Amino acid sequence: MDFQKRVTFEQALPIIQRLRELSQTIATAESCTGGLLAHCLTNVPGASQVFKVGLVTYSNESKSRLLGIPQEIIEEYGAVSAEVAQRMAEGVSQRGGVTFGLATTGFAGPEGGSVDKPVGTVFLAIAQEGKKTEVWREFFSGDRLDFKEKTVEALLERLQDVISHKRAQKNTKND
Repeated sequence: MDFQKRVTFEQALPIIQRLRELSQTIATAESCTGGLLAHCLTNVPGASQVFKVGLVTYSNESKSRLLGIPQEIIEEYGAVSAEVAQRMAEGVSQRGGVTFGLATTGFAGPEGGSVDKPVGTVFLAIAQEGKKTEVWREFFSGDRLDFKEKTVEALLERLQDVISHKRAQKNTKND
């Protein structure tokens, strides 16, 4: 099964179904994945009930203008950083008025990167209404498309865990 079908049916479909059950909503702010995350989520029928906003903020200017990230933060930490990923997720969550804001920022290569953050480095974030934003770093090898696909899979896997936990909490409260 190819990437899009596998991710749609194994990851995105259960996420969209759970969000619908919970009456929760989602938005994405993507840099290095260039809209692939939003694409995979919106491949699911009924996604429009939960998916509200998808932004590709590829440039630093768009991160500031559309997500409200101060230019000073980008200059101090770099566009590929935990600090920027966190603010991307929080910015799209707040501006989109959603329960979950997802963000990706990284170096897909072959250019870019540094000794501390080589090509293949990505920061991912999940902002959740009423919770501390979860930010983590991954490293993926391969070409640009491999990097983007692995990044989307990693973020959706973590989101599945977060939503499953939230669902368990909701079910416990109703028992």
